[in-house]
Amino acid sequence: MSKENKIQLFEKQKVRTLWDEEQEKWYFSVQDVVQILSESADVKQYIKKMRSRDTQLNNNWGTICTPLPMLAADGKIRKIQAANTDGIFRIIQSIPSPKAEPFKLWLAKVGSERIEETEDPELAFDRAMETYLKKGYSREWINQRLKSIEVRKELTDEWQERGMKKNEDYAILTNEITKAWSEKTVKDYKKLKGLKKENLRDNMTNLELVLNMLAEASTTEISKEKKPKGLEENKDIARKGGTAAKKARLEIEKQTGKPIVTGKNEKWRIEN
Repeated sequence: MSKENKIQLFEKQKVRTLWDEEQEKWYFSVQDVVQILSESADVKQYIKKMRSRDTQLNNNWGTICTPLPMLAADGKIRKIQAANTDGIFRIIQSIPSPKAEPFKLWLAKVGSERIEETEDPELAFDRAMETYLKKGYSREWINQRLKSIEVRKELTDEWQERGMKKNEDYAILTNEITKAWSEKTVKDYKKLKGLKKENLRDNMTNLELVLNMLAEASTTEISKEKKPKGLEENKDIARKGGTAAKKARLEIEKQTGKPIVTGKNEKWRIEN
């Protein structure tokens, strides 16, 4: 079952979601939805009381909710209670909230946009462009960021072809690439930039993005030629791809006399 995790925003509040390509359905974190609509200080206790009040909902809870891998509070991927749009609509019925109707409209919008993007991938890039512009990024940076998404997709397709597991293996291999070209693990890189759960690529400068793309594109091409088997062979390929970008990084730093990997990001450059 091919799935894609994503954070959606409803009135600036985060909702963890997961797209199931086979079913063509979004799944939403039940806890996030209930928290937004109930505004409860203890959402777990609220859900418990809600189920005790609504016997029919409680009896069908196992059918409505499915434990799916999503980002937990500690930053790790864990099984989280989730429900598709129909299931969330049923849960909403048990929550008296003035936000219920706007939330229903938001759910419908999210669902229709993802299906449109599946049919026409260009729409996804247009919406991403709009989102980054609103955040204050330059068009030059955005173009590089969107290109990096394309390069990343080619790499993950190659990893999938080599039998790598989407969550755990991809994270390990990404770390090997990053460490090889930047001489920092993903964790250390994020620490340098003062990040926690934020996306590292969204906080890279233009040049950092270019080098990261070079590392990932190189890894993809080497992998296609070498056809590695197993995690260890794929890690070796990842290091080779990252090393190719490291050579470019060192040469640029030699010519400019400035480090490329820093705590700055693209928005910092614009604002300063």
